[in-house]
Amino acid sequence: MALRNREDAYALLRALGAPNRLIVHVQLVGEAADLIVRAYRDLGLVVDAGLVELGVAVHDAGKIRYPEELDGPGSNHEPFGESLMLANDVQAEVARCCVSHASWQSTGLRLEELTVALADKLWKGKRVEQLELLIIDEVASRLQVDRWEIFSRLDSAFEDIAAAGPERLRRSR
Repeated sequence: MALRNREDAYALLRALGAPNRLIVHVQLVGEAADLIVRAYRDLGLVVDAGLVELGVAVHDAGKIRYPEELDGPGSNHEPFGESLMLANDVQAEVARCCVSHASWQSTGLRLEELTVALADKLWKGKRVEQLELLIIDEVASRLQVDRWEIFSRLDSAFEDIAAAGPERLRRSR
């Protein structure tokens, strides 16, 4: 089914057997993603907010089959999640977020995919400088401004999102 919004995505995940904990996780990552997209908009940047919303909502779909990766390390959920989403007629660009959220160092990723990856870090308070700088550079390029013209604004937004990480982690249990 082509997903229209995050509620469609959550319904699909539930229909596929996602545990409530997984739904809560993607909702909390979604909160962080919404704040990142708002920061972009405050800079005047147009992004595909729908792709970010849907990508975040399904990024860990593969953990339905690999629930041990909800608490521990592992990457089996990534390719499985993409395959699972494609098998359920989810848009390819959305399904791709199941893999790209963890392989953000790959070349050729869209800003929206990088944003899904960043939200998956910031939601719990984790800062990843290399990922943040990739995003800052892409935003600066799109806005045709020097990196330093937007660095402090995005860095501040990222810090604010990360600062609420402990509270979101508390809600994830």
